Order: sequence, then C-alpha cells, then structure tokens
Amino acid sequence: MATTMEQAFQWPTETRAFCAELPFTPQTILFERGEGVRLFDAQGRRYLDALSGVFVTCFGYGYQPIVTALTEQIQNITFNPPLHGTNRAAIQLAQGLVDLAPAEITSVKLLSGGSEAVESAVRLSRLFHAMRGKPTKQKILSNYQSYHGSTYGALALTGHPAVGIFGNGMPAVVHTWPPEAVAAQRGLTPKDAAEQAAALVERTIEAESPDSIAAMIVEPISGVRSMEVPDPFYFHRLREICDRHDILLVFDEIVTGFGRVGHHFAAQHFGVTPDLLCAGKGLSGGYAPLAALLISERVAEPFRTPDGPMAFGTTHTYSGNPLAASAGLAAVAAFATGGFLPRIQHLSVTLQAMLRRTVAERGTVNGLGLLQGITFPDPNGTNPGDLIEQACLRRGMIVRGMGPTLMIAPAYIIDDSEIDEICGILGDAIDEVLGNAS
Repeated sequence: MATTMEQAFQWPTETRAFCAELPFTPQTILFERGEGVRLFDAQGRRYLDALSGVFVTCFGYGYQPIVTALTEQIQNITFNPPLHGTNRAAIQLAQGLVDLAPAEITSVKLLSGGSEAVESAVRLSRLFHAMRGKPTKQKILSNYQSYHGSTYGALALTGHPAVGIFGNGMPAVVHTWPPEAVAAQRGLTPKDAAEQAAALVERTIEAESPDSIAAMIVEPISGVRSMEVPDPFYFHRLREICDRHDILLVFDEIVTGFGRVGHHFAAQHFGVTPDLLCAGKGLSGGYAPLAALLISERVAEPFRTPDGPMAFGTTHTYSGNPLAASAGLAAVAAFATGGFLPRIQHLSVTLQAMLRRTVAERGTVNGLGLLQGITFPDPNGTNPGDLIEQACLRRGMIVRGMGPTLMIAPAYIIDDSEIDEICGILGDAIDEVLGNAS
C-alpha cells in the first residue's frame, strides 16, 4: 500500500523543457536530498549510493567542511573576471593539487569538467610542440575501447563505434588496442598482453611517423574495459616509447584520480609519471563542477612568465571559479589531512573480498581501491550488468551497469557495515537475475 507521502507526491506537470541525460522511464528518480551515503527521493524513499553519484561524491552528502567553505565563499565573491585576474582559492587549490601529485607535476590549469580537461590536454600538447619548432606533431593516439568525455574532441578520442552517431570526429586521432583487449583476443597473461599492446603502440607510431604525433592519452583503469587493471609494464613501456619519440604521455584520471584507487593518483600506483594528467569527478567532492589539468615542469616551462607562473589560454568562463575552487580546496584539505588513503586501502580489501564471496563463480571482480567492476558471462547478449543494476535499484541501491559489467564505487566515508549492506543487496540482485551460487 502506498504511503501518504507517495500518494501526495506528483511529478511536475510539464517536463518538456527539461532535456534529460536519458529518456524518462518509470524508474526515473526525482532526488530531493542526500545525507552521508544515502539519497532520498521526492517520495521519501531512500537509496544507498554505492556509486558515489558517478564516481564523484567521495565524501558523501552533507560533508560539513566543504559546505562551510562554500557558505563562506558565497558571502565574499562568487565570480571573478577570468580575463583580468583570479582568486585566492584557485591559487591555493592549484598548489594543493601539486602537493598531492607526483613530484614532476608543477602546474595546474583549473577547469569545470573532465571533457574540458581532456581537450585542454590535446590543445596544450599540440601547442607545446609548435612552440618548440615541431608544428607537424598534431596527431593524438588513444586506445580503442576507451572513454574520454562527451564533447566533440573527447568523443573522437573515445575508441568505440557508438560515438559514430554524432558524425565524423575530430581529425588526427589514431587508435590502438589496449592490453585488456589484446589479452582477450589472444588468450595472453596480463604481462604478455602488456608487452604486445605496447609493441603495437610503437608500431603504430612508426607507421604514422613520430614527427606527426603530439601525444598519447590512456586511462589507467577503464570502466569500458570492466575495470581490469593492466600490468604496470604497459605504462612503463609507454613512458619509454613516448620519451624516445618525443611524444607527450597523458593520463586520463578523471575517474581514477584523487584517491579513488587507494593512491592520490593511479600514476603513483603504477609508478609512472605522465607529462599531463587529467583529474576531475571527485575533485570537489561533488559540491561544484570542477576538473583540472595537471602539468609536468617539462611542459610548463616554455609557458612560464618571467616571474614564474604558467599561462595557457584560451580559457573557459568558469575556469578557476571562486565557488568551485573553494569547494575543491576544502576537499583537498580534507583528503590530505583526514587519513583517507589508509582508510580507502583498508576498505578496498574488505570490499573486494566480500564482492568475490558474493559473486562466487558467477562473475569476475576487478579493480583497485574503491573502484570495483564485476563482469558477468554474457553469451546471449542479455547485458546482465544492466539487469543487476535495475534489480539493485528496486532494492534501494545505486550502482552502474554497463552491458556485462557492474560498477561499484562507494564514498570514502563508507564503513564496514555499509559494505555488508552493499554486498547483501547485490547478492539478492544477482540471485534474482542469474540464480543462486552453487
């Protein structure tokens, strides 16, 4: 029987003005508020958010240090003319990110979203070579089966046929196969697949001509590829290959950065420092649109002014916005001093072990830190990950299905009892869709 609140609730009578991310269905939720790792809809139903929104709300909902920072900032200045100056929070945030990053990273360009960060990396890569007398270095290498964002240039880097619906992509993009795909195609171990995938990259560079290639962009761990963790050898070889051919190495860490994999950035887990690193998602804890392009000194140096700061245009209207920067600064301060890395590392061990027990022989668990993917066999193309997502949602838990894969990425504030709850709901949903484990 419907509750009084459910009976009283009504969607707005007119929704045609709103362009939704996905088509409206009976499952479309009107969210009203959040608290900790819980969301509440307009009917009063609560949901356990086991996805951190979409890898974003890493401190949960209502995290007071960030709320306080935003409240104070909104009373002072909410926007500054970006062509004439900046603000203290933006300058301090840039330094805070440099302090978290590998030592070779010395500069930061603040942006509003991951796609902006990726496209800024492309622009900066091409400009860097042009300033050094190598204007023919224009092409960007990317992996098939990747995802780099939803704007025109970022979609072109995404090596997936589904993006073809938008027409011809940005020119001068060349794709090569990632190690996970090579392993699946050839039945190789992760190390052998890493070696062969890196060899394919070098052969592609030679075929295209090193003098034509500006950069290679890779995701350290990709949701499109089931959160499989490549052998570190792949990234070390890419670093050697890019150095040998004067090509910039770019890590797209929009998802994996800012502690999600149990390190400040996945680059530190793999022991490889890229020339450019794209960060976003949880960078503000989900309290404001915020992303960043982290820049190595090698790339920054030609753009430095005589007194030291780096300048790289053109800018975006909301780059370094005071509100977004204050949220990011509070998030970085909390992350840097709150003991979150050891906490993430502890929780990830618990989460992965419990996920493996829950899934049993019905699927494969991959991932690092609080970024986990479960891949289910799908011989008949039924997309079990999507079906299990829907079954979880009916039980009041938010996860993400993507074909045969299910993604789980809870907030850093989650505790062991909430991990128990995640796995309990997940187990019931898998039982519903795939049957009980034997």
